[in-house]
Amino acid sequence: MGEFVIKMPDVGEGVAEAELVEWHVKPGDPVREDMVLAAVMTDKATVEIPSPVDGIVLWLGAEVGDTVAVKAPLLRIEIEGEGHATADTAMKPPAKIEIPAPAVPPVESADVIPLERAPRPEKPAPPRQEEAGAPRRDAPAAPPAAARHEPGEKPLASPAVRLRAQEAGIDLRQVPATGPAGRITHDDLDQFLARGAQPAIAVPGLARKTATEEIKVTGMRRRIAEKMRLAASRIPHITYVEEVDVTDLEDLRATMNAGKKSDQPKLTILPFLMRALVKTLGEQPGINATFDDNAGIITRHSAVHVGIATQTPAGLTVPVVRHAEARSIWDSAAELTRLAEAARNGTAAREELSGSTITITSLGALGGIVTTPIINHPEVAIVGVNKIMTRPVWDGTQFIPRKIMNLSSSFDHRVVDGWDAAVFVQRLKALLETPALIFIEG
Repeated sequence: MGEFVIKMPDVGEGVAEAELVEWHVKPGDPVREDMVLAAVMTDKATVEIPSPVDGIVLWLGAEVGDTVAVKAPLLRIEIEGEGHATADTAMKPPAKIEIPAPAVPPVESADVIPLERAPRPEKPAPPRQEEAGAPRRDAPAAPPAAARHEPGEKPLASPAVRLRAQEAGIDLRQVPATGPAGRITHDDLDQFLARGAQPAIAVPGLARKTATEEIKVTGMRRRIAEKMRLAASRIPHITYVEEVDVTDLEDLRATMNAGKKSDQPKLTILPFLMRALVKTLGEQPGINATFDDNAGIITRHSAVHVGIATQTPAGLTVPVVRHAEARSIWDSAAELTRLAEAARNGTAAREELSGSTITITSLGALGGIVTTPIINHPEVAIVGVNKIMTRPVWDGTQFIPRKIMNLSSSFDHRVVDGWDAAVFVQRLKALLETPALIFIEG
């Protein structure tokens, strides 16, 4: 019998390490060739590691959540024959990110995914002093009745005593008081605890909860955290908020949806915003850019690759609608629908989750009045869509109902000046408020 050592594979793209996000085996498990042993995650994708041999798992070299360097030993397998102590494993190079499928059909709002974990065992109650070997204090054999305190009367006690009682779950009305003027002292509380504290008076339907839960940040959530920390720590954000009257746009959208063909997707406001972005970025190419702050280089892009922040069961991902400048309203809507579905069910390809030049973020009906979106590094701008509300607007003679939506847009202030940011948002506003302009070429 021999051993076969499987090492962390080189996943390419200059990646020197990857995070272990899942084990499919444990020591003692039999494995066969091509069986998936583990999954590791880089900045862009999750990669499955298959077994190149048949055998028995002897040893695992990392725990879920650990970062493992390329070529580091990952696991050992007992095999028939002499084995290969220094052999590297082959790797299946799937191009798709692995995101667990939701247990229920996805909805527009964010799903709450419960994390199963056994609660910590409750701490044992403080021992009775006589059991712990401590000398017994002079005290009545049984605690005096709580009737000492009149109904509704607030027991007298110092803040420190009240805090101790609260942390121990003790109702001070049950604690006999020996201090001046009927004040409950620390000694009184010690005596009460030594006899075995009685639980606080229960209120029907209410109960104290003391359990805690620790959740290790791994996988997609860890990648999101790292991305947000990088963006927030390195990019000086400026956020510009503007009201947009989308009454005419909503009327146009309803008309187009009513007349759409059976094979055409339903239009949301996002395809219109994408087309407005294309026109605006053609006038302000400095905002359709990425900034390599290490090299000090700004790259302006003629192609408009729009990232769409999308909530999935595993967390926030940003699928990318490529070449929005070459897509119609209907084509943009179809691609948006396809990418959002792929992101939610975990079938989005690696190239569909990277390479954006500007990002749109929207919480739909949960959009709130104002948001302060964080830029998708290394881009220099992000456009946030807030919810549409019907509000009374003065037209000079009377108040009329209009549909109003705020745009909350953030910019990298190292690259985009405040004036340019304002001009950009005002141009978007003009196009969205007069949607016919979106369809006029030139």
